[in-house]
Amino acid sequence: MSIRLVALFSCLIALHGTALAATTYSLRAPQIPVQGGALQGFFIAEGQSLDVQRDQLDAQLMQMYLNTNSTYTIQIECAAKDDGISLGLYDGSTLTPWLAQLFPASAGPGWFAVASFRPSPARVVVNLFDANASLQGTTTFLGGNRQAIGFYAQGPNGVIYSQDSRNPGGAAQVLFFAGISVYSGAMWIAFEASARAAGADDDFDDAVLLLEQNIFVGPVQHTSWGSLKKRFR
Repeated sequence: MSIRLVALFSCLIALHGTALAATTYSLRAPQIPVQGGALQGFFIAEGQSLDVQRDQLDAQLMQMYLNTNSTYTIQIECAAKDDGISLGLYDGSTLTPWLAQLFPASAGPGWFAVASFRPSPARVVVNLFDANASLQGTTTFLGGNRQAIGFYAQGPNGVIYSQDSRNPGGAAQVLFFAGISVYSGAMWIAFEASARAAGADDDFDDAVLLLEQNIFVGPVQHTSWGSLKKRFR
């Protein structure tokens, strides 16, 4: 994590008063086989002694449940991304996912986004920066739920979600890993951007995001797609 990003994030915490705490996620069971060595090689290059076959966390949705402030701000860095893929957040509590784009298809490694969840009306304000920390734009998305934050990738073959149950066949398309060493407290998010029916190669290196340190404080309860649909009938 660069000194520039640490300084920016520290400033945001001071401005918005985000309540922070640590959490422990359980390991995903079963672990999802990761094909090839690209994702493992990425982590080695980042100084992360993670085993992509054994260290996957069960963190399909995340929430901020200790925040009593009206505004909740998070920062996400694009660590790696193939061309033609856009990435963002979605509301995991709704039947039809609400999407808020963080990184357009034109974004590249080193870009980062600062997203603020705000009330009255509920909305997410996204400030996008390039690798030189130059502001690329500010976008407001109406909606959002800080208690059920999911992550999506959109490419030529459609949208995939961090909740397995939203993907065709209930397939795992997004894997989470806890950062270590200089990234302790952060979360790595690795995407397999093509659904199984569209020829996914299961290398989970199509895009990798880094949630900056000490952002999310707890996993939400998982539910089946059938249970979720019943809530909205």
